[in-house]
Amino acid sequence: MTLIIVDQDLCTGCGICAKVCTTRIIELVEESNLPQVQEANVLRCIKCGHCEVFCPSQALILDLCPDEKVTLPEDVGDISTEDIGLYLKKRRSVRHFTKEPVPREKILEILDIARYAASGTNGQPVQWLVIHDPERVRKIAELTIEWMKSLVNTSHPMSGYVPSLISAWENGNDVICRDAPHLLFAHIPEENPIAPVDAIISLTHFDITAPAFGVGTCWAGFVAAAATSYVPLQKELGFPAGRKSAYAILFGNPLYKIYGIPRRKSLEVMWQ
Repeated sequence: MTLIIVDQDLCTGCGICAKVCTTRIIELVEESNLPQVQEANVLRCIKCGHCEVFCPSQALILDLCPDEKVTLPEDVGDISTEDIGLYLKKRRSVRHFTKEPVPREKILEILDIARYAASGTNGQPVQWLVIHDPERVRKIAELTIEWMKSLVNTSHPMSGYVPSLISAWENGNDVICRDAPHLLFAHIPEENPIAPVDAIISLTHFDITAPAFGVGTCWAGFVAAAATSYVPLQKELGFPAGRKSAYAILFGNPLYKIYGIPRRKSLEVMWQ
């Protein structure tokens, strides 16, 4: 089984591919100094692609959908320190949305970027559930309120906090989903101990990418908490067998434009 495809005319034998290989399975053939992977080590490859993307002469390609390889033009995607700083500082949790839905095509574009997020051993365990119908988002908010009602007068940490939320809901204020038109869930394998972290990384990629597409986001903590234990909500979401919700994000077209950057606490850093 061929794992890497090497263009012998382009390869300089620099050995960078072997040095950056995450599982150290690439080695240089003594006679030619060309990189190779022994047949016995093929299954150890985690398909991270480091060997390919760090090759300065672009002589190597991982034999994984090679026809889909995209040539990266020099300096493409470079962002100045000022631009990336202002972009991230400008990011806000959006809680007011227009009624106009975000097109599915745009959502898929953002998710296609988010799928490149880092994951443990490049396992990529995160899959997505997009609640695109605003009526279903409303239903999920209702079920979250039902869950909150079950916490009143119990030992749950949120017991004393939920009455005010329930009251606001009953007075017509959607404090759960903020009348957002859409809701995104990252779901993961139930028995994967590192998948929850992978999911948060992936959701963060969605969260910071969305504003570039004109989409506003807000982390849906109440919904995410309910989805971990409230069976009626879990049934409503209908995740595949063996998978569970990791967390959720509200999103939609922002009603208001952002004009500034608020202050934050001073930076505190420890050095050792």
